[in-house]
Amino acid sequence: MAEVAKREPTTAAVNAGEAAALAPLVDIFETGDGITVQAEMPGVSKDRLNVQADRNGLLLEGDIVIDMPQGIEAVYADVRATRYRRSFNLSGELDTDRIEATLKDGVLTVHIPKRAEFTPRKIEVRVD
Repeated sequence: MAEVAKREPTTAAVNAGEAAALAPLVDIFETGDGITVQAEMPGVSKDRLNVQADRNGLLLEGDIVIDMPQGIEAVYADVRATRYRRSFNLSGELDTDRIEATLKDGVLTVHIPKRAEFTPRKIEVRVD
């Protein structure tokens, strides 16, 4: 079974000296050919999205753009951070060279296939 582990807590704090970031809500699904990570990142456009992967980890970052009419500012806001950030440790059986990512309606979907040697394959049995 492929593993994806959170690298950091789901609270908004990041390293000292950096701006606070929201941890997007995620769902992770596994199929026979890999895993799919779906992260809710409303307000993030494709050009403000950063998805990085290496053999051991996956990083999801995005800057939120909130369109406010000129001259208007929020009197109260529950959400003060304007950045999403979340990272995960990845299993060695995942092929990070073949990752595919899409963004639709504020949901980032990242599919990471398993390496060929870890993908189940059907063996043909011949009759002699």
